Amino acid sequence: MQGREILLGVSGGIAAYKTADLTSKLVQKGAAVSVVMTKAAEKFIGATTFEALTGRPVYQGSFSPREHFQGEHIGLARRAELFVIAPATANVIAQLAHGLAEDLLSTLTLTCTAPILIAPAMNADMWAKPAVQRNLRQIKEDGIHIVEPGEGWLSCGVIGKGRMAEPAEILTRIEELLN
Repeated sequence: MQGREILLGVSGGIAAYKTADLTSKLVQKGAAVSVVMTKAAEKFIGATTFEALTGRPVYQGSFSPREHFQGEHIGLARRAELFVIAPATANVIAQLAHGLAEDLLSTLTLTCTAPILIAPAMNADMWAKPAVQRNLRQIKEDGIHIVEPGEGWLSCGVIGKGRMAEPAEILTRIEELLN
């Protein structure tokens, strides 16, 4: 994992706190991690957390390039060896399935040529919806890798499927994809 370039997308879900742990684990293994956050993610966890863990700026907007004059959707995508999105909300999964580019994270999914791994997280009722399952089938067909969510206590107070996979499980999948 030493020196490998990981692009880590964080979307808006309560499971974003687990992504901080995943980020720490990646950095401890020697990975270089660049974090992209959606506006919704900022409601659950602060950019400062990821900046402290990675020693790098957090990228949040499409129109304020820090590294590449043509925009971060170009520079970050070219640098990444793997793009991980955790948590991946139902909205992000829909964007992936339909090729939408509404913000920096979704635009990166279209410009990035590295493998993409997502860790879905959402309410059990959302997870069970035919539209979500249809979108998951589509992105699998498109070659996107998925770490299935677990079952258990969800923040909405129910027990069901939708918990983001634990950081250790996601890390194992990352290592498999990089090797």
